Amino acid sequence: MINFNGALQHPETIKLTSENRAFKYGDAIFETVKVIPHKVIFWEDHYFRLMSSMRMLRMKIPMEFTLEFLENEILKTVAVQENAISYRVRINIFRKDGGFYTPKTNKIDFSIQVYENLYQTKDSYSLDVFKDFYNYSGLLSTVKTNNRMLNTLASIFAEENDLDNCILLNEKKGVVEVTNGNIFIVKGTVIKTPALDQGCIKGIIRSKVIEIVLKNNDFTIEETSISPFEIQKADEVFITNAIIGVQPISSYKKKQFISKVGTRIANNLKLLQLAGS
Repeated sequence: MINFNGALQHPETIKLTSENRAFKYGDAIFETVKVIPHKVIFWEDHYFRLMSSMRMLRMKIPMEFTLEFLENEILKTVAVQENAISYRVRINIFRKDGGFYTPKTNKIDFSIQVYENLYQTKDSYSLDVFKDFYNYSGLLSTVKTNNRMLNTLASIFAEENDLDNCILLNEKKGVVEVTNGNIFIVKGTVIKTPALDQGCIKGIIRSKVIEIVLKNNDFTIEETSISPFEIQKADEVFITNAIIGVQPISSYKKKQFISKVGTRIANNLKLLQLAGS
């Protein structure tokens, strides 16, 4: 079942017209959240990012779109699915039909789709750089819009080259993120991640990892520009997103990595999830 504007419907009964703006212009945003029974992980953080994105894109936020309302809609949609240990939930927000580049209205429709979360972290995980196209730096790149063509092409490239993922670069040839999450590199006691002005998504787990590192006296965190060459010199590399949490990287090009710091952070993150922080 899919939640469309608050009503639970079978997928085949939902009708999107040829004037749907998400289809025609990518005039839409989405949020992916992890749900375990009766609990949306880090929901408050996801909610405020969603509201911030809607305001940035000049979408009219309905009065009923409170934190509690959307959380209840998510849990309502999860409740009618087959029982699972964990769920991957996508909230889609798109401007109502009509108009060309200029919309007829800034009012929105929403949908909530639920999938069983089958992802498990892997012991072997390979990366390389996708160089065909760039993710241009700027504030709009930090928003999870439906325009994911670069991510799609990079994912195809990864599959064609027997890779697990690809690193995206910006127009300055700096590291931005991977196709489905943020990236961190560890060198000695310094942990680096691309700054938001490099064009990376303002990831929820990215923020949580930064919080964890800031509270740890053994390491320092730097949000900065990162060259692809720095990855080859790193001691460790790991990626993050709301579904996988922390995924250590075992290889980048011909470089092999260990995973001590990443595993330690992953364990701290699990404690935060259980505590509901």
